[in-house]
Amino acid sequence: MALSFSSFHRYSLWPCTTYLQAPAMVALDLRPRLAVLLVGFLLVLDKAADGAPWSFWPPGGDPGGCLSWRVMVEANNAKNWRAVPAPCVGYVWAYMSWGQYGRDVGTAADEITAYAASQAPAGEDGRDAWILDVDDTCLSNLPYYQARQFGPYDPAAFKAWASRAACPVIPAMVRVFRTLKAGGFRVFLLSGRDEEALGACTAANLAAAGFVGFDRLIMRSAGYRGQSSVVFKSAVRRRLMEEGYRIRGNVGDQWSDLQGECAGDRLFKVPNPMYFVP
Repeated sequence: MALSFSSFHRYSLWPCTTYLQAPAMVALDLRPRLAVLLVGFLLVLDKAADGAPWSFWPPGGDPGGCLSWRVMVEANNAKNWRAVPAPCVGYVWAYMSWGQYGRDVGTAADEITAYAASQAPAGEDGRDAWILDVDDTCLSNLPYYQARQFGPYDPAAFKAWASRAACPVIPAMVRVFRTLKAGGFRVFLLSGRDEEALGACTAANLAAAGFVGFDRLIMRSAGYRGQSSVVFKSAVRRRLMEEGYRIRGNVGDQWSDLQGECAGDRLFKVPNPMYFVP
C-alpha cells in the first residue's frame, strides 16, 4: 500500500507540528539549516586552503583545559598533585555529581563483571581471589571532598569524616562484589586506612553499604605507617599469594592500588579525579 504524505505524518516519530502538513513547507523549513551547513563547510575549506589547522571540535569545548587534565589523571600522566587545580574545581564537582562519574563507574563495573563471568575459578581449592580497594572504589568520599573544595589531604579531617562510618556506597561496586562472590571467588578488601584508628568504623560502614561476606578486610597496620600505598599493598598481595591464593583480579581507583608486586592477572581502574595517592 502506497503511503501518502498525510500517512507519513501520522506514523512519523517526529513531533506533530504544523509545518509538516505540506511538502512545500518542509522544504522551506530545511533551507536555513542547509545554509548553516554550507557556511560551515566553506569556512573549513577556507582554513584548509590557508594551511591553518582546523577541527570540528567546538571552540571553547574544554574551558580551562579541565577535561584534558582529568584524562591526564586517569591515564596516570599527571602525578604527585596535591589538590584539584582551582580552575577545575567546578568541573570536577559537576563531573562527580551530575551523572557522568556514575556512568563511567557503571561502565567499568560492566567490564569487570563480564570478565569475571568468563573466568571460572582455576581450581576447586577455593584459592582464586579478587582484591577490591575500599575508598572511592567501594565507599565514596565525595561529600568530604566537596566540602573541602577538593583541596589537599588533611589526615585529621579525613579521620573525623571516616570515623562517622557514613561514606555512601558506590552501587556499581556492590554489584561487582556480589557477582564475584556468586562466581565462587574469594574477595579481599584492601584499604590504606589506619587499622587501629579506623578499623571498626570501616567494617561497620562496609556492612551497612552491602559488602557482607567478604573474606578479609585488610588495613594498614602500625608496621606500614608512613610507607607508600604501592609498598603496603604489594606486601599484602605477596602475603596472600604466599598463603596460596591466586589473585585473579584487582580493582582500585588509584594507580597505586594496581602497581607493584603481585598485582594480579587483570587490573581494573575506576575513575577518581578528586585526589592522588602515591
